[in-house]
Amino acid sequence: MSGGSPSAAGELEGSWVTTSEDGKVVALIVTGTDAGLFATGGNVCGGTVAEADGERVISLKCTDGDDRAAGTVGSVSATMLEVTWGGTLGTETYTKAEGGRLPSGLPTPGPGQ
Repeated sequence: MSGGSPSAAGELEGSWVTTSEDGKVVALIVTGTDAGLFATGGNVCGGTVAEADGERVISLKCTDGDDRAAGTVGSVSATMLEVTWGGTLGTETYTKAEGGRLPSGLPTPGPGQ
C-alpha cells in the first residue's frame, strides 16, 4: 500500500475511546484517511491516517500542541486499538465506541479552528 491510500485506515475506521492517566476522556475518530481526536478539557485535533514503512501512522494538528500529534498503530481488533504516541505520552489503549456513539461532553472546535 502507498502512503495516504484510502485502505491505510482499514480496520481503524470508527470511533474509539479511552481515559487518559489524568482522567480525561479521549475520543479518536477515523473515517477513511481522516482522523479527529477530542479530549475533555478542550483539546481538538484533526489530521490523517496513512501507511509509512509498513506501519499505520496517525498525524494530527492539535489546538493545544498535544502529545498526540503523531502516533503509530501497534495493534487493532474489532474492539481494541493500541496507539503509541510520540513524546512522553507513550501507549494508549482505546475501546471501540458502542453503536458508534461517543460519550457526551466532548469539546468542539471554536470559531476559526
